[in-house]
Amino acid sequence: MKKIFVLDTNVLIHDPASIYKFDNNDITIPFVVIEELDSLKKGRGEIAASARQVLRIVDELREKGSLSSGVMMESGGTMTVCLPENNSSLKFLEGTEDNQIIKTALTITKKEPKDENGNPLRVILVSKDTAVRIKAESLGIPVEDYKNDKTSLFQQYGKVLTNGDNTNGIFSQRYLLNDSSLYKLTGKDRLKVVKRAKELMGIAPRNLEQECAVDALTDPTVEIAALIGNAGTGKTLFALAAGLHQTSQITKKSALYEQVIVSRPIVPMGNDLGYLPGDLEEKLTPWMQPIFDNLEVIVNTPKGIIKDRTNASSIRSYQYLIDADLLQVEPLTYIRGRSLPKRYFIIDEAQNLRPIDVKTIVTRCGEGTKIVFTGDLNQIDTPYLDKTSNGLAYLISRFINEENFCFINLKSSVRSKLAEQGAQLL
Repeated sequence: MKKIFVLDTNVLIHDPASIYKFDNNDITIPFVVIEELDSLKKGRGEIAASARQVLRIVDELREKGSLSSGVMMESGGTMTVCLPENNSSLKFLEGTEDNQIIKTALTITKKEPKDENGNPLRVILVSKDTAVRIKAESLGIPVEDYKNDKTSLFQQYGKVLTNGDNTNGIFSQRYLLNDSSLYKLTGKDRLKVVKRAKELMGIAPRNLEQECAVDALTDPTVEIAALIGNAGTGKTLFALAAGLHQTSQITKKSALYEQVIVSRPIVPMGNDLGYLPGDLEEKLTPWMQPIFDNLEVIVNTPKGIIKDRTNASSIRSYQYLIDADLLQVEPLTYIRGRSLPKRYFIIDEAQNLRPIDVKTIVTRCGEGTKIVFTGDLNQIDTPYLDKTSNGLAYLISRFINEENFCFINLKSSVRSKLAEQGAQLL
């Protein structure tokens, strides 16, 4: 049965192309949503870019028909921009933008819309805001979360195979433990022995999953990798160690990559501290401190001596790496428009990205670049994202059958017994 979907602002920001993803159903955008998009379009960053993209899509549809009566779309549905009616019985919904969106859905419902055959059309409010869904449901309005990019596929894969099933239903790189031998599998049946107990910058893997991660992170045929796991499982540490290992000239082989770039989204946990004093480097330090903590572990590991490309002197500070342009640590805010060839690109805390953000990042990769996403799907701090709708889960679901991709789920915390207790008990 055909339906009318009323879209919240957060749905359009989450996926600007969501207007086209409701099949042949009708779409309604509340007038207040256009106002919110107009206020969000100013400035830099992915949120502003998404707002501008949505407004462009709506404007293109406007040129094909009337927004007030409904513009016919190729899917067979219509797209309408609608104002809520001034009804005294709905006065309690005056005020906030969220209430205006709910009021718009109520207005459409009260009109009892019908399709061309006289069949009633069900009105559904689509929002990623749980409070909006709760309030709308309490008023009798059917509600849904935006489901187009939700996925739980990551729960099925990322484990080391032990039953001899070489395919596991997928074709991306995976690992098989047979007795004491470890193999990597690619495609349908290609199998290769993995060298065990490999160290990176003097840091040795402490469990089977970390061994597999080390191999995937140093395998040039794996151009894109995803590591997930709880706090302390070594995701960021081994990604950094692998990047520096292949960027610094510490072996007889020449460096595979020209630079390691580490980025992470600027998302606070809990209340934001507001504006931070100082220049760009000083402002970024609190956000990037977890990266610096891992770098300290690497450069202070007794065997982890990084050689200067020019004089082979021992390096004991990660600041040298930055000064020598071997390492660049930066936020993701200004990634749009860049092209990054021959880089080892690490995206930390990727679970706080939207699917559209991940697309923007991956499409920045130039020839010879390897990109590694790390994150904990149980620690999401971005509003309107959850375990099944974030960019990292989306990436895994889309690349799971690509032979140049590897996904590993790191299960055991090696930070400390206390950290592992916290991850399990809390």
